[in-house]
Amino acid sequence: MNVNQDVDVTVVGAGPVGLVLAAELALSGATVQVLERLAEPDEGMKAGSINIPTAEALDRRGLLPAAEQVQREILERVGSFAPKADDRQPGGDRRARESRFTGHFAGMVLDADLVDWSDADLAAHTAADGARMVPQRELEQLLAEHVARLGVPVRRGVEVNALEDTSDGVLVGTTAGTVRTGWLVGCDGGRSTVRRLAGIDFPGTDPELSGHLAVADIADPEKLANGWVWSARGAYRYGPQPGRVVTVEFDDATGDLPHARLRSRGGTPMAPVTLEELQTSLRRVSGTDVTLTALRGRATRWTDNARQAAAYRAERVLLAGDAAHVHSPFGGQGLNLGVGDAMNLGWKLGAVIAGWAPEGLLDTYDAERRPLGAWVLDWTRAQIGVMRGDAKSAALREVVADLLSTRAGTTYAVKKISGVTQRVDLPGDHPLVGRYVPDLWLRDGSRLVDHGHGGGFLLLDRTPDGTFARLATPWNGRVSTVTDDRATPTGVLVRPDGVVAWACDTADTAAVTDLEATLRRWAGAPSPSPEHEPVG
Repeated sequence: MNVNQDVDVTVVGAGPVGLVLAAELALSGATVQVLERLAEPDEGMKAGSINIPTAEALDRRGLLPAAEQVQREILERVGSFAPKADDRQPGGDRRARESRFTGHFAGMVLDADLVDWSDADLAAHTAADGARMVPQRELEQLLAEHVARLGVPVRRGVEVNALEDTSDGVLVGTTAGTVRTGWLVGCDGGRSTVRRLAGIDFPGTDPELSGHLAVADIADPEKLANGWVWSARGAYRYGPQPGRVVTVEFDDATGDLPHARLRSRGGTPMAPVTLEELQTSLRRVSGTDVTLTALRGRATRWTDNARQAAAYRAERVLLAGDAAHVHSPFGGQGLNLGVGDAMNLGWKLGAVIAGWAPEGLLDTYDAERRPLGAWVLDWTRAQIGVMRGDAKSAALREVVADLLSTRAGTTYAVKKISGVTQRVDLPGDHPLVGRYVPDLWLRDGSRLVDHGHGGGFLLLDRTPDGTFARLATPWNGRVSTVTDDRATPTGVLVRPDGVVAWACDTADTAAVTDLEATLRRWAGAPSPSPEHEPVG
């Protein structure tokens, strides 16, 4: 296998984060390759669903139908109701809302009947509802097909073991030879080799628990209760799919927790979870003598180790996903946080490589993603505090459970978990600025995001005389303009990562001035000669 070639970017890690990043870079015109140490895709149990920003990221690249098909198949397996595609249309059948994915907080499942689905934040993001229940394994397959269509090579069985930043590029030592690359991005997980070789610190909090996730054949499943169950030794969950079990084991402050210690120190890879280990853990926390007869696929082991990289960038080496932050899986935030990293970094690094943005644009990657990463770490730490088996945590769990039994409390938690309240701190007074673009339906029945499957910026112009479209003409190689005659917002500029960079409800001089400044800030200097005409 020849990897001794010059490429703009080498991505290390072929999980969802690495694949999304590689695809975004390819769409920007950069040459990119993905290196993965595993010879075959990881078949272990991981995340079971995605949040709204991740589903919308798939939507923006034309992958929503494929993701919706995955959800339909998953729901058929568990015997649940699958919303029809036309439920996404404004005024469509709202019965789908009754079966929306809500998630859980600290094992307390959030009741969909208590959610205020008319809440403005939730109601603005419904088009991707049919693509939420996409497990990580199926997501990886979907993304692998996506990068293959874009011509991105994924080179498996290649492990990184050295790197040297040469100021104008990076020399990467691998088990298959030396890679010469302009930029190197570590998407290689919480035990990131790239992070270690780059000398980036990984501060945080040590683990207090160990957990397992698996699908197993169970001889006597009637001994287990459905849903989450707590005991003095820990907690477990059985379901929602047949055979799916999660165990959580707590220890006191001086407890050994050898697997947790190994993960936090970043030593050699941990041994596979055995059937006996999983059964012992499940029996311990459930207080039953339940018998497991076989594992279906590879079981996984995890902890509440919570850490965030001291920097997401060291010169020409960058980090994304678990390489930049790790935490417990409670609340299902990790996969989504990593995909958000990739979407944010992809277009910015691509712009720098293309030459229309200064290298300083990459500083906004750390600035924009770090606060969200810190929030996720605290969100998961809070759940651990509620779940521990001591009397104080049990009392706190009762208080939180009481709050989550209210309409306001459940709606708040669902909004947080779903990601609809995420915001980047950007200049501008319009309430859309800094948020992910909502479902903006156009007169022809399409949505704004339907016009951006190829990447780049999207500008919605609803002025009668095309004021904003004319202004953006010098950026036509980077900005696609869509005109429409519906009401407000009058104008919206969406970055390639789905974040609204500018919006207005008027077409006055101030709005025009702000749009031009925003285009220069994010889309670079205008081109001397336009390449395309605006899209109507």
